[in-house]
Formats: sequence, structure tokens, C-alpha cells
Amino acid sequence: MKRTPSNVIPSSVVPSKRVPSKRIPSLDGLRAISISLVVAGHWVELHYHSDVAGAFANLGVRIFFIISGYLITTLLLKEYKKTATIRLREFYVRRAYRILPAAMVFMLPVFVIFRHELRWYHAVAAVLYLTNFDFSHPWFLGHLWSLSVEEQFYFLWPGVLKKWYQHRVGILLGVVAFAPLYRIACHLLQLHGRADETFPAVADILAIGCLAAILAPRLPKIKTAWSLAMILPVALVPIYAGALRFHITALLLLVLWPVMHLSIAGVLLHAVETPYWILNVRPVVWLGKDQLQPLFVAAVVCLRQSTQALVFCVVCGGTRYRVLLFGGTADVANAGEEG
Repeated sequence: MKRTPSNVIPSSVVPSKRVPSKRIPSLDGLRAISISLVVAGHWVELHYHSDVAGAFANLGVRIFFIISGYLITTLLLKEYKKTATIRLREFYVRRAYRILPAAMVFMLPVFVIFRHELRWYHAVAAVLYLTNFDFSHPWFLGHLWSLSVEEQFYFLWPGVLKKWYQHRVGILLGVVAFAPLYRIACHLLQLHGRADETFPAVADILAIGCLAAILAPRLPKIKTAWSLAMILPVALVPIYAGALRFHITALLLLVLWPVMHLSIAGVLLHAVETPYWILNVRPVVWLGKDQLQPLFVAAVVCLRQSTQALVFCVVCGGTRYRVLLFGGTADVANAGEEG
């Protein structure tokens, strides 16, 4: 009798193709890894002044963006195949319902607690999800940059996919090619730094996730050995970036980061195709689910050692709404939640 490897979920646990699963396997587990990277990375960075730790925190954000691009595109493609269109109104209503309440639960206490440090234009940028273009935003709004990126992605990509569906791959490849050029232009114009948080600077990461969703049915199944090889650049590139103290070089921008992003996408596809037990065991899934993310927001804010921030933690930690993830962002927990 053939035995199932211990590190892979048995077929009796994973629904067969005939019974569509409401959740994509392993995504919560991958999200849990990214959450851990962000929390641990920021903690070590702030307490031990480690640029390498900060680079791994940034890696957690990049993993979140790729998961987001993959998941949202998977949902949009599924809808397009069923209806031959993408109902934008319904999509935006779902996004607003899922994100606006949580965002308000975060923003309103912050606006009150830090009212003496807050300028009206920072508040407006936060409410309009433009913090990533507000280069002078205060520290307590800093982690909103990634939520802003996500919202801008939600606003743009469904409409682009609907209108130019036949050219979706070409458009995404163009985005992947454009983003490094944009960052080079920002550097030449001395806009580097927080300009790296603007949407065009990181759109290539989201695009890689989108391409993974589009091309997955055509790609061969990624073997375990290949996925292990892909983990190497994911682990080594942040060390190199941290050693450079976040000084962006041509090698990092044009070679290492793209290789790392492709590797993350490859590992994601492998984890979805071959659901490992460790990524789908209940405690790990629990950690990666969105209702916990306010607690991690609170944890990172607490790193600032502010009494006011601690009060804010209690407010945010008490809600089950999904909110922004410190340096990453909350996302649809999984395909089944779209309904």
C-alpha cells in the first residue's frame, strides 16, 4: 500500500477537483510566515539596529503583495470565466465592506490620540489611501503606505483586466519592466527613500503575483527540489540588501529583486499545488487569518514604546475586523471569502 509523505496533506484532507474548495490551500500559512517576518524583523531592527532584520521585514511585505496579486487575480479570472465580464461595482462594494470598517477602527483612534502631531493633509491622505504619496507622513501613519498600495491595486487592476483582458499578460510584463525604471528615475531626481513606497515603485511585485495566477494552469507542476532552490534567493537577497544598508544597486534592482519575486511566486504555486501540513495545520492557519492582524499592528506600534500607542493597541486589538498589517496589509483571507 502506497504511503503518503508525512509533510504533505493526505488527499482525504484536501478536497478533490470535483468538489471545489472554498479556500486556496497554504495561503493562510504563507501569510503567517510573512506576518512573522514583519513582526520579528521590525522588532530586531528597532531593538538591535539591524538592517538585515529590516530587510527581512520588508521581505514579509513583498510576500504579502505577491499573495495579494495572486489571490485577487485568481478571483477575477474565475468570475470572468463564469460571466465573460468583471462586475466592478460588486468588486468595489466587497472591498469597501471588508476594508473601510477596519480602516476606520484604526484611523479614528489614531487621529484622536495623536491629534496634536497630526496635520489635516496627513489625515486626508490616510483616508484617501494616499499615504504612500505623502512623503512627510508621521510615524504613526507610516505602515499605511502598504494599505494604500493595496487599495490602489484594487482600484486599478480589475478595470484594466476587464477592458484589456486579451492583453493581460503583456500589460503585466510591461509593469514588471517599468517599475525598476521608475525607481531609477526617482533616484536620479533625488526622490529615493519614501518614493520607493509609491505604487509604481512596487507595482511589479503585485504584477508577479498576478502573472502567477494567470500562467499557473499552463506551467508544469513545480517539484519540491525546484521550490527548495527557489527558497535560496528568498533567504539570501534580504541579507545582501541589509548588508548594503538599503542602498539600491543596479544588481539588486535589476537582477536580485526580480529573481527573488519570481522565486516567491514559484514557492507560492508549489505550496498551493502541494499543500504541506505545516502550512495548513490549524495554529498556523489561525495565525495567518485576517482577524489577528490588528493584534500584530498593535504589537509593532508598541515597539515605539509609547503609552498612547499602547492605548491604541487595546482599541485595535479588540476588533475582529481586518486592518492594515504594519508593513504589509491585510488582504482577502482566501478565495472562499469572496463568496
